[in-house]
Amino acid sequence: MGTIALALGASLAWGFADFFGPLRGRSLGALRVLVWAQLGGLAVIALAVLIRWRGPGDWAVLLAIPAAISGTLGLYAYYRGMAVGAMSVVAPIAGLSAIVPVIVGIVSGDRPSPWQLTGIACALIGVFLAAREPGRVGSRFAAGVGLALLAAIGFGGYFPPMHAAGRADFWWASLFFRLASTSVVLAAIAVRRPPLVITPRQFPALALIGIGDMAGNLLFAAAASQGLVSITSVLASLYPIVTIVLARAVLSERVARSQEAGIVLTLAGVALISVG
Repeated sequence: MGTIALALGASLAWGFADFFGPLRGRSLGALRVLVWAQLGGLAVIALAVLIRWRGPGDWAVLLAIPAAISGTLGLYAYYRGMAVGAMSVVAPIAGLSAIVPVIVGIVSGDRPSPWQLTGIACALIGVFLAAREPGRVGSRFAAGVGLALLAAIGFGGYFPPMHAAGRADFWWASLFFRLASTSVVLAAIAVRRPPLVITPRQFPALALIGIGDMAGNLLFAAAASQGLVSITSVLASLYPIVTIVLARAVLSERVARSQEAGIVLTLAGVALISVG
């Protein structure tokens, strides 16, 4: 039960961060939001590890570095997808990252249950329905779908290595993750050179977004120290539910009925994969 609570806690933290982060990104730009959010999250986890004052339990925590590279690239694609498309469409498609740990398990010798196979089928059909905009002239797919799929791949590549790192020491895994993710964002800034200046009033909100994302990583790594990757990863991938609810409540987003059916099918597929 503790593992399930931690994984669902990660989903809740990510759901809030992945709504308010892209929302701010629409006006400030993805990289400007990401850099200040990353720095805010890094400061908090570094302080926590310092207070804990204990070395890493195993050097497997370094697997958090490739997890950070994949996850941060996925997060950037997610922010860009949210900037051009409806959050209610982009979020559940990005939640398809839950399929990746299942595939990793199959390659490692696991056999998916009938529930998981049904969940994968529901998720794929759901993505197809959610991605299409009925009556749209020109492109048959909704804006942001391609970026959402890239986000799903990036997030999916995050789960297996971060799970292994979390089993070694979830505190240090979270710190190494944040150090690496901040480095990726800073490298992108060095290349793109976007404006970074914000007002003092904007910083607390951006820092809270980063702290929420960091909390999600920490909770997932803690869940990984106790549970199987196929369970913790999929439960942590339920964050689109939170994002969709917030998009409906705060932004009053509305999509076509067929897209609504696709969103429901996608989320149901993720849930079925988790109970397998």
